[in-house]
Parts: sequence; structure tokens; C-alpha cells
Amino acid sequence: MKPCEVVIVGSGFAGSLLARILAVQGYDVVLLERGTHPRFAIGESSTPLANLSLERLGTRYGMADCYNLATHGRWLAHFPEIRRGLKRGFTYYRHHPDQPFANRGLDSERLLVAASPQDSLSDTHWLRADVDHHFVRQAIAAGVDYRDRVDLASADVAPDSVRVSGTRNGAPFELRANFLIDASGPSGFLARQLSIPSGLEHTETRSALIFSHFDGVRLMKDAVPDMPEGPYPDDWAAVHHVIDEGWMYSLRFDNGLTSAGFLLTPNGIASLKSPATSDAATLWGAMVRRYPTLESAFADATPLMPISFLPAIQHRLTRAAGKRWAVMPHAYAFVDPLFSTGIAWGLRAVERLALAFESAAGNRRVPDPEVLDRYDAALGAEADQIDLVVAGAYEAMAHFDLFAAQAMLYFAAVSFAEVGQRLMPQESVAWNGFLGVGDPVLEPLPRETLGRLRQITQRRSETATPDERRAFAEWITRAIAPRNIAGLADPSRRNLYPVDFDVLIEQHALLGMSRTQLIEALPALRGVGPEPPLTSRQSSPQRDFRLPHAELLGRDLL
Repeated sequence: MKPCEVVIVGSGFAGSLLARILAVQGYDVVLLERGTHPRFAIGESSTPLANLSLERLGTRYGMADCYNLATHGRWLAHFPEIRRGLKRGFTYYRHHPDQPFANRGLDSERLLVAASPQDSLSDTHWLRADVDHHFVRQAIAAGVDYRDRVDLASADVAPDSVRVSGTRNGAPFELRANFLIDASGPSGFLARQLSIPSGLEHTETRSALIFSHFDGVRLMKDAVPDMPEGPYPDDWAAVHHVIDEGWMYSLRFDNGLTSAGFLLTPNGIASLKSPATSDAATLWGAMVRRYPTLESAFADATPLMPISFLPAIQHRLTRAAGKRWAVMPHAYAFVDPLFSTGIAWGLRAVERLALAFESAAGNRRVPDPEVLDRYDAALGAEADQIDLVVAGAYEAMAHFDLFAAQAMLYFAAVSFAEVGQRLMPQESVAWNGFLGVGDPVLEPLPRETLGRLRQITQRRSETATPDERRAFAEWITRAIAPRNIAGLADPSRRNLYPVDFDVLIEQHALLGMSRTQLIEALPALRGVGPEPPLTSRQSSPQRDFRLPHAELLGRDLL
């Protein structure tokens, strides 16, 4: 039986990064993987909050690659071989069955919210096969004992240790560790071994997924020419096509590949002909043909892998940590990719557990029970919050003005969080609640918006009236006002929201700052400043490097 200190199950980006960080801290780590790398994975769209986590991890633990992968420009300069896509913001269109997208100029059912002011400072879509493989290789280089082609059989979590057994390439093995982390996926290893109950029945969102990677997808600017110019090119973003049955994502990579998928509600699935007996490609074709602009965009597209269908993508556990174990977010809960929360939430958990082990490195060598309780409570509250925000958006999809108003809740929460994190870059930021959890203004809003939307959409059979929709939008504007530092929910913007530092300066009081103080802080908000110093945690010879200047003049606020 091999002794070690930490066993991590699952070598996606979160598991591999955490394994590497613990090795940097001096822990003996074994990382177990059922398959091999490179491998396909979805969950590909990063956000500014995700990139802030990457920057903090890179700076704190001496991992220059993390810092350099946090913006599109640095990524291209340092890792051009790792495939990625330019993500300038969030683009939304509302389509109607059997009708081409209606280009009505600034009155189109179209919403663009910028996340960066220029390409070099942009967020990215991660081609996960490349990115995950990179992080695995870096974990191995840091001293992690990585084992792939593993079939796990059992885990015995005792008060003083954890025993994990399984086979690798048919040969049995057994590990004895101080701590076990599940970074796998839905219904993961620990959930089965510990019989952790599901909490799915207490959640609101339900959707199915049809997806693949494609070559030859046309740009929306070509499918719908002469649309009014927005704050960035429409296609270089996380593109969302809102439809009667749910919505479709389209993520374009720099090499021409596009990741695309339909998220369908239960009613949307029921509207399809014989979904139980249809194959995924047939379902995909049926959905594309319902919407002429999507059919045009995908007319010459070729799937690069078989189109897949998942009838239910939501899952939720009731516990995220115990005395000798913890579960990473994707193994704990998944809601829906509508607002690109997966990478950011996963990296926030990496930060939290890294800090927990860092504090324990000199004595117990396992995180304190109080910290694990805090981690468990945080994931539970944040999973609820993500679910409520997404469920509200689904409830609003029938009316684009309702949907755009609901989206303002998400963008207000993340823009306020990003600015706060840039102004306060200390380690405690990792424990800030995700999507407004813990904020007295933001935390209660998702539940209230969902309730208000259901009153509008479900209290009678006819569709919501214009007056009801207008009243909801006006209420959202008032509700987010104490945290609206980005000029959101402004009718004069006509659903086109650029990064606007002038608005931020005008809203200085919302951040508890004077106008002068905020202007003086703009270099920090833009990421301009001295080289991040290497701390004592970054002093080993294999990590003796200097991070480059943060060239982020005008860094993204959303």
C-alpha cells in the first residue's frame, strides 16, 4: 500500500491545478484519471472572474502559465500552441420558429455586453482538450504522481485516514492518504462511495443538451448582414441564440472550430417528434431547421465528432466536504452553461482549498474542520444562487425584453465583484461569495426575480403584457442600482453595453470611494502596476521566475 498525503480523483483543469498547487506547497499528491489526455470536454467559456482567479493563483504560487493564460493577448504570446478562442463578451439573439432573425437595427432582439475593451485584454474560450492536457503536464512537472487509465473500486474514509483501491491497466493498487478530493464529475466517485444524497429535487433548472464541435460554421455577421455595430464584433463572444425550446450556445475558436449545443427545456424536448427514439444527429437537424438563420449559419458545418445528446445535465449533492474529504464544484453541482459560471466557480474552489492546505501545511497537514465547514456552506449557497439566476433567465426567455432585464442581474453581480477584487487583491477575496452570495443587496435578488417572473408568465394562460414586462425591467433597474457600476439596464444603450470607465468613475460612491480615490485606483482596476512579487511560497528553484508586467490597460469590467 502506497502512503501519500492527498489523493485527487479527476484530472480536468480544477483537479490538475489543485494537485500541482499542493505539490508546490510540499504535499505528496497522487492524481488519478479514468481516461487519458488529451480528451474532449465541454465547459469552455472563461470569464473575467475566472481570469482573476488564474492571475491570483499564478502570482501566489509561482505559476507563470496561469498568469499568462488569463488574457487572450498573453495566451497568444506565451502559449500559441494551446488552442483557444477570443471572447470579447456575451452576445444574445432571440429567434422565432420559421422566421429569419429580424434585423430591425437598434430595435432588434439582440443584446451585447462587453467583457473587455480590446482583443489583447480579452477573455478566452478554452479548448479543453488542450488546456486540461497542459495543466496535467504541469502537475507532473511539479512532482505530482499522475496515474491514468485507472478504475477505482472503493474508498474507505476513516477518522484518521483514507484508503483508496482500484486497478490501473488491470493491475490492482491501494493508496493510503490523509485526504481525498473528488474533482471528477456528475455522480462522481465520492458521491457513490459515501452515499451522499442528491439535492436535485430542491433545484429549479432543468435542461437537456445536444452538442458537438463543428467546422465551417458561418459568422452571424454574414448570416445577418448590416446589423448595427456593437461594442465588439458579435461573433467573438459567447454567443447565445434564445429560442422557444431553450437556447443554443456557439463558441468560436481562433482556428475556425466552433463548439455549439442546444439546451432544451422539458417542454422543448416534448415538442420534438419522438425524442426518445431519435438519434442525436436527427434531433440536432430538427432544431436547426426550425430557425432559418441558424440553418443558414450551419448549412455547411461539419461535426468533428458524433453529435451527442444528454437528456438531463443538472445534478446536485447535499454535502461538499467532510473531515477527510472534499468535492470540487463540478462533482458537487451543475446547473446550466447559460452564464458561463463553470470555470470561474471551479477556479474559486481551487483557490479556497489551496489556502486551506496552505494554512495546514505546518501542522495537521489536512484542512481544519472549520474551514471545510465553510467550504461546504459556500458551495451550497452558491449552487443555489446559480440555479436561481439561471432558472429566472429560462422563465424570461419567451419575451426578449424580460430576458434582457433578467440578464442585468447577472452582469451587475459579476461586474461589481470584479472591480472589488481588483481593488482588494488580498487572499480573502477567494472566500467572497460567488454571484453575490453574502451581499445584502445581491443575494436575495435571484429568488425574488424568479418569483416575480413566475407571477408574470404563469398566473394566466395568455402571454405577459407589455406593461408587465416594462414594470419588471424598471424593477430590475431599481433593484441592482446599489451595485450597478457598469451602466447596466440603461434604455439609452439600446442593449449594447461597452466597457465604460466614465460610468464607473461616476458611480464611485457605490464602491465606498470618493471620485478622486477611484481615479487614483484606476491603474489597479486596469491591471497596470509593478511586477507581482514572488512570495515565500514561490521560492523553490523550479519556480524562480518573474511574472511580466500586467499590461492590462483598460482591463475588462464584466
